Amino acid sequence: MPGCRSLKYDLQHRIHIIGGGLAGSEAAWQLARRGVAVDLYEMRPVRGTEAHQGDQLAELVCSNSFRNASLETAVGCLKDEMRRLDSLILAVADRCSVPAGAALAVDRVRFAEGVTRAIVEHPRIQLRRQELTALPESGMTIVATGPLTSPALSTALERLCGERHLYFYDAIAPIVTAESIDMTIAYRASRYGKGGDDYVNCPMARDEYYRFVDAVVAAEKVPAKQFERTVYFEGCMPIEEMARRGRDTLAFGPMRPVGLIDPRTGRRPFAVVQLRQDDAEGRLFNIVGFQTKMTYPEQRRVFRTIPALAAAEFVRLGSLHRNTFVDSPSILLPTLQLQAARTTFLAGQIIGVEGYVESAAAGLLAGINAARLLAGAPLVTPPATTALGALLAYVTQRGRREFQPMNANYGLFPPLAGRWRGREKKLKLAERALADFDGWAVSHGLASGPAVAAPSESASVS
Repeated sequence: MPGCRSLKYDLQHRIHIIGGGLAGSEAAWQLARRGVAVDLYEMRPVRGTEAHQGDQLAELVCSNSFRNASLETAVGCLKDEMRRLDSLILAVADRCSVPAGAALAVDRVRFAEGVTRAIVEHPRIQLRRQELTALPESGMTIVATGPLTSPALSTALERLCGERHLYFYDAIAPIVTAESIDMTIAYRASRYGKGGDDYVNCPMARDEYYRFVDAVVAAEKVPAKQFERTVYFEGCMPIEEMARRGRDTLAFGPMRPVGLIDPRTGRRPFAVVQLRQDDAEGRLFNIVGFQTKMTYPEQRRVFRTIPALAAAEFVRLGSLHRNTFVDSPSILLPTLQLQAARTTFLAGQIIGVEGYVESAAAGLLAGINAARLLAGAPLVTPPATTALGALLAYVTQRGRREFQPMNANYGLFPPLAGRWRGREKKLKLAERALADFDGWAVSHGLASGPAVAAPSESASVS
């Protein structure tokens, strides 16, 4: 990488990274492979969160967190861009993948173990298990604390940014054991036969569906805390909120039966609940799209009204937690530096990108730019024609009002020359994106391969 090879790094140039999620882990990896020493701070298990269950780095709450893997989607294109820069997150995800049709789903336990092992064993990274309640007073810092930033650090960041935080609710869907699914009712199939038989489908007749909807609406919900205002992200809507909007909303949303013929009847059921494999062995299944704020007893009662799940064994129930993010268009540069403090970078969901892939991609760029700033090299941002560049252009666009989190999507991309439609248009956007990304990476010396050889130090954990 131009400018980096001539700089002699030593331990006095350590960069602080706060948060050991996907963004923080990716940023640490990108810095370390460029010869930069890193202190990675992760508050778990000293302090837990509402969503995490263990103490591993990069813990996921859903096996399909990486979503579609094809170039027909912008998130699939983004994954290919990340692989071109030797993303740690994508490398481990690819090794831990489980069957999920066109999606990149992973065994969550093996994935977190793989990322944690890579970080702990890298000689340039020191993992510190402690909570930081304030930003470091000196040196360079990457804040990647994610949507569950602790109150103390959130307050410190708010003082630095000079802006109020915004927030919305994210949701976790329940998981059931495979052996508790009634396969005399449920059947394996993907919509229109695409992607093999990776999904288990639980059909419902008209009267069964409406009884279920009524039960969802009437069920007891966990009340919001007084300091929280309920603002849901449309891409992760709890089922009771959808049901409240109309009795047929779920049938046109996560329970839509289109393309899923019931082999018992040869006809399309009125509604379908889809289950997705959640582990490598196929012992656990996630109830697709069933994020909820119903109480745990109510979830067990209501979800067991689904005929194929009448005897369901739940290994995890649904929940909702507050997600914190900053008003990035007002405070953040496209390089992911804070305007008010250029030695401080933000990365991950806290900047308003929605999704694990997008968060890791932001961490990747923050790590690259932090290394370049330390080396005295120009900072970089991918072209707006790329998946990452288009997403960052949206997140950091000046003057944006009522800023809300955004997934990678082709709607953010600049239009193509000529007239293209449907699948062909998406593939043309991906083709242009990857070509432009490759040109950008080569021009800035970011091609794959270690930028600086790591010294033979022993990994340390404190």
